[in-house]
Amino acid sequence: MTRAVVFDMDGVLISSEEIWDDVREGLTAELGGTWRPSAHRDMMGLSTPEWTGYMHTELGVPRTPEQIAAMVVERLIARYRADPPVIDGVVEAVRALAARYPLGVASSSTRTLIDAVLDQTGLTECFTATVSSEEVARGKPSPDVYLRALELLGVAPADAVAVEDTGGGIRAAAAAGMHVIAIPNPHYPPASEALALADRVLDSIHDLPGAIPD
Repeated sequence: MTRAVVFDMDGVLISSEEIWDDVREGLTAELGGTWRPSAHRDMMGLSTPEWTGYMHTELGVPRTPEQIAAMVVERLIARYRADPPVIDGVVEAVRALAARYPLGVASSSTRTLIDAVLDQTGLTECFTATVSSEEVARGKPSPDVYLRALELLGVAPADAVAVEDTGGGIRAAAAAGMHVIAIPNPHYPPASEALALADRVLDSIHDLPGAIPD
């Protein structure tokens, strides 16, 4: 029986993966680091301390992880406010599900970004619990961020559904013991072995309200 639904944010609620890539690559070049073709996939799903550490150590960005985080978040918020990259159908799907279940967000984005996105989309009141991976010990694909969201919701993993788009996120939700619905990110599609962990795969978030298991 489904008692709660927990959403990833980037790639599920907003089409932001490409914006993250552009901002981090641009900052790396601007500050004299060396971008790698694999960098975005390497950082996908990592917590803030993890990806900022990667940019500092692996990409050679000559700033502290804390400074890198502040600069990236500032640029992302400016981009979101100028042109919110909300995925078509998200607002309707979230509001339909909020009328039926408590909802959560379990995201690799920072707390500041989560709050900014929900405010921009007018969906803040739809979510009972929101968790950033910077608030737990490990980022995705570890299950920590999902387990914390479920703790706040007061729901057991077996009674909750996760909505994810990438391989690391699918693995995290599956490791938490949740029912997983995947809506694959067309720009960064999950590997077949990760997608196989999902209980259901949808083409669009438009289909989500009718896909939640009883």
